[in-house]
Amino acid sequence: MSKQTKQLDLKSLPHQLAQLGESIIRYRVLLFALFLCGVYGFVTFRIYTLSSQPADQTAVKSQIAGLTPHVDEEVAARLLNLKDNSVNVKVLFDKARENPFTE
Repeated sequence: MSKQTKQLDLKSLPHQLAQLGESIIRYRVLLFALFLCGVYGFVTFRIYTLSSQPADQTAVKSQIAGLTPHVDEEVAARLLNLKDNSVNVKVLFDKARENPFTE
């Protein structure tokens, strides 16, 4: 038995590239599935690493401060004035205090 040695010269390069092309065409479905699995794994890994990072406390505090509701003093005074003057509004305010989730 004699071992067949591969020639690595420029004359055999087109033939070897043709064989490689045939192999790629033959296994194109498998290679595409492996590519999709690789992309899916990479995206899953990136999502995991980005979601497990601890939050920066200064950013959290600035976002919480931005979420606090602000009511103009003039609007608050008008609401209090309406509450004091109208019987129907007093009833609505009292009901809302007892159960705020009813309509």
